[in-house]
Amino acid sequence: MFQLLLVIIYLAFISLGLPDSLLGSAWPTMYQEFSVPVSYAGGISMIISAGTIFSSLQSDRLTKKFGTGKVTAFSVLTTAVALYGFSISHSYLELCLWAIPYGLGAGSVDASLNNYVALHYASRHMSWLHCMWGVGASVGPYIMGYALSGGLTWNTGYRMISLIQIVLSLVLFLSLPLWKKQKTDDTAPESGSTKPLTLRQIFKIPGAKEIMVTFFCYCALEQTSILWASSYLVLHHGLSTETAASFASLFCIGITIGRAVSGFLTIKLNDTQMIRLGQALILCGVVCLFLPFGDNAALFGLVLIGLGCAPIYPSIIHSTPEHFGADKSQAMIGVQMASAYVGSCLMPPVFGFLANHISVSLFPVYLLVILILMVVMHEKMLPKVNAGKKASAGGRS
Repeated sequence: MFQLLLVIIYLAFISLGLPDSLLGSAWPTMYQEFSVPVSYAGGISMIISAGTIFSSLQSDRLTKKFGTGKVTAFSVLTTAVALYGFSISHSYLELCLWAIPYGLGAGSVDASLNNYVALHYASRHMSWLHCMWGVGASVGPYIMGYALSGGLTWNTGYRMISLIQIVLSLVLFLSLPLWKKQKTDDTAPESGSTKPLTLRQIFKIPGAKEIMVTFFCYCALEQTSILWASSYLVLHHGLSTETAASFASLFCIGITIGRAVSGFLTIKLNDTQMIRLGQALILCGVVCLFLPFGDNAALFGLVLIGLGCAPIYPSIIHSTPEHFGADKSQAMIGVQMASAYVGSCLMPPVFGFLANHISVSLFPVYLLVILILMVVMHEKMLPKVNAGKKASAGGRS
């Protein structure tokens, strides 16, 4: 039963990634059909992010009330319905309206499922599960590309992903007895009897603010790299747009492969060591961007940054119950993911402003500043959570 549920969770992580790159791959066709500026994709993306942030902050309350299984199943179904809504939209306003349930569904399942895996499974599974997210994120654009190249429309691409999500949500609903069985077999508190924590209570937890900033910085660095690497290669190194786009994808490939490898490394290294290893690789990658050795150094640097990003996200999530306690982990993961989405939403446009008004050559400087803040906040968090655990243990004795 335990292994069958793990397979279900792997499928759920693939479903998380499936829609994430759809808008970007379909937008060049969509914006012309709706007669809106190409920049309007940002509006849809921000609505999705806002819904995701809100539902992430509510994940503790929802999971305590309904359990991870039901939250995951209903969230995937909500996302599937929203994707179908995208496929039948005939105006930009309709897309914006369907983006609301899309974001709400994505945030709930992400936070709840990550907490469940952190509580019940070894660190290697967290890395491999996030690798499965990368598989889903890669398959989504492929399906959209298949629809567009086959003479179909972007609507069909969205509809295909929606149908896949509906099938996955059906599998999740059928698997609900497995989640209940696991809950009775395992002593780890999935939903617990305690009341949901308020934001004020969460902020008072030792190390909470530091880990939120750490996660904010990580996702800011990751998304800035994804969004601006290609432009940096074109405008600063003089590569063609086609070559830059293909090479910039090396960053995402580095993350996916890195997470597959990280699963094996976690057998020997703990979460803190994995995070530090990732940060060291990112630093090496950023240094390569500074080196005056031409295109090859820049391309190698992007691969290293991607490999460095690979273990950080899953390791931060997996270490949350250990650092903050299993009874607080769902609330903590909820605010961590909300912080991550704020970083993803806010920091790439900030670099765009700097690139537009100063120079795109600031790309490695920008990444380095974010990395330094991430490292400082993570290292400040560790003694605080250790002191908090000692104080808690002393209070119980």
